[in-house]
Amino acid sequence: MSTKSLTLIVIAALVLILGGCGCRGYNGLVVQDETVNKAWNNVQSDYQRRADLIPNLVNTVKGEANFEQTTLQNVIQARASATQIKVDPKDLTPEKLQQFQQAQGQLSQALGRLLMVSENYPNLRANDAFRGLQAQLEGTENRIKVSRNDFNQAVADYNVKARSFPMNILAGMFGFKTKEGFKAEAGAEKAPEVKF
Repeated sequence: MSTKSLTLIVIAALVLILGGCGCRGYNGLVVQDETVNKAWNNVQSDYQRRADLIPNLVNTVKGEANFEQTTLQNVIQARASATQIKVDPKDLTPEKLQQFQQAQGQLSQALGRLLMVSENYPNLRANDAFRGLQAQLEGTENRIKVSRNDFNQAVADYNVKARSFPMNILAGMFGFKTKEGFKAEAGAEKAPEVKF
């Protein structure tokens, strides 16, 4: 076997090895990217579940004749605002994620106010439909927290893979960019002040 033939065999072997590693690396990035997309879809699904519960909750509360109308209006408006913001998992920019999180946070505040004010209405608190909806809403909030944590974990796993050497070279070549996860809202690091 000549030196030229041996060189060609070595080059061909290296090309096959590097090509195989490149394909496996690329496919791994695709899998991680799809895992992030799936986790984001789960987050949106849980937020949608909450949005779907709100009309029933509002209608149940409307049955209490003297309930604060501004509180109900705030919940209805916050729900409308939150359901209008759609974020494509393929385009999770920090700005879009922040808009989504802000709208959902406003809805959470409006719901919290509604539930707090409902404490002043004994007939409403005794209403089985209201108590059932309140329990479903609490369960949904827990689902949202779990989905957000799962999403953040999927983003972290993806980002580690996309930023690790030599995968970062392949990620850059094929347009795999790091993604943002959920962050705590501004001021969340301060404990709420409780006054009696």
